[in-house]
Amino acid sequence: MTPIASATSSTGNNAAVAAAAANSSGLDDQGISATQDRFLKLLVAQIRNQDPLNPLQNSEVTSQLAQLSTVTGINKLSELVSGLSASFAEAQSLQAASIIGRSVIVPGNSLELSNGKAAAAVDLPRAVDQLSIIIRNGAGATVHTANLGAQNSGLVQFEWDGKDDNGKDVTPGKYTYEVQGSAAGQPISGIEKLTHGLVNSVTLGAQGAQLNVDGLGAISLSQVKQIV
Repeated sequence: MTPIASATSSTGNNAAVAAAAANSSGLDDQGISATQDRFLKLLVAQIRNQDPLNPLQNSEVTSQLAQLSTVTGINKLSELVSGLSASFAEAQSLQAASIIGRSVIVPGNSLELSNGKAAAAVDLPRAVDQLSIIIRNGAGATVHTANLGAQNSGLVQFEWDGKDDNGKDVTPGKYTYEVQGSAAGQPISGIEKLTHGLVNSVTLGAQGAQLNVDGLGAISLSQVKQIV
């Protein structure tokens, strides 16, 4: 941490068979699924009642069997995806609960000055020759400016000692900051401002786990850059 200092079938019958195969309710004692049992019964009935002057062709039977295989495969894939999704949500919830009471680095530009110390961070898209932090008070006035010099790309953490540009201690509380970076004399864009926050609780919902961060509100787990 850097300190700051100063897919169809060929006939209508084929379609009916395929549609009937769309519902599945598990396996019977012989290991045949409801989808397969319904399909085979319909196929046998179709063959028994076919027009002798226009019998089913081998290609039609093959096509229907292929449709059964496709529907069965899709159902199995859907079950697998559902299971994986549930497992992921459970793992995410456990991970989120484990960081209650800990500090996290998340998007934001606030600085909470307490006991003569405030910490934040920036995420640099590329290396810079110069990185400056401008700290402002609630009224928007500049309190302190610090030059962090050359920095590599990635996460750069910094800490402010609570002193203004004249070296005097400022009032504890909430401040904000701006960041400026340049490389080869040209300003760079895409610098992400980050802040520290304490995780008070976790809310589980349709959108996944949400961290309730002190002073920042609800933050999704995917937004956490680092757990301190």
